[in-house]
Amino acid sequence: MFETIRYDVADGIATITLNRPDRLNAFNATMAQELIAAFDRSDADDMVRVVIVTGEGRGFCAGADLEAGADTFNYAVREDGPVGADGSIDWSHPDVRDTGGLVSLRIFNSLKPVIAAINGPAVGVGITMTLPMDIRIAAEGAKIGFVFARRGIVPEAASSWFLPRLVGISKAMEWCATGRVMLADEAQAGGLLRSVHAPDTLLDVARGIAREIADNTAPVSVSLTRQMLWRGLGFSHPMEAHRIDSRAVYGRGRSADASEGVTSFLEKRTPVYPDSVSQDMPGFYPWWEEPEWR
Repeated sequence: MFETIRYDVADGIATITLNRPDRLNAFNATMAQELIAAFDRSDADDMVRVVIVTGEGRGFCAGADLEAGADTFNYAVREDGPVGADGSIDWSHPDVRDTGGLVSLRIFNSLKPVIAAINGPAVGVGITMTLPMDIRIAAEGAKIGFVFARRGIVPEAASSWFLPRLVGISKAMEWCATGRVMLADEAQAGGLLRSVHAPDTLLDVARGIAREIADNTAPVSVSLTRQMLWRGLGFSHPMEAHRIDSRAVYGRGRSADASEGVTSFLEKRTPVYPDSVSQDMPGFYPWWEEPEWR
């Protein structure tokens, strides 16, 4: 079904593999569309508890495919695009939106937790697409770079929102302003990565984290928690979080999952949670209004 990625599900874990190894899994419009479709699929499948994203071959993602050369980022060359004959730009045109940002926003909205297993070079959109993922691990020696300023462009994929929240404004600015490529160890020290592993153990570590989630937690609780934590980064006052926390605790406390969670603990057995994300999200979800594109 897919040309640029693979999508596989086994034992409750969906693995999305960027699959253009001859191009170091370089990102293009087709990959963007297919990643969005893959997350649509994982959200709709109650058997999927966790999503892992990794790359085929020796790279994770080398960034945007530069096959078009000097016109790679020149959107004016596209027919029916936002640039008029006089060179003016229609900023409300839907094509003004960068494709990396469409992918990042789709991942941000994922109902399932997402783990990035960065198995090799991840630069440009190859690293910014991982920022809305929940846990990032990398292979030893993996090269990571926010190289946009060195290509005459700027960070994309909503990374101006995500990156400072993950690593702080000072570190984010240093990495983006210099555009230098760093090794995974530095990215870990800066707070971008959870951990760094030998390449041949990377996927096993990712699956181990995924198994801990899938085997021990209630799907609806994890899905709600993911949305609460990410969207809470934009709250202006803790009272906003208190409102959502209170509704979630009240709603979940009456659920069959809550009964099973307590009973299984007292009976010292593995829980079997009956609720599903597709059917049993509480009535107040979603509780936000997404800003519209303008």
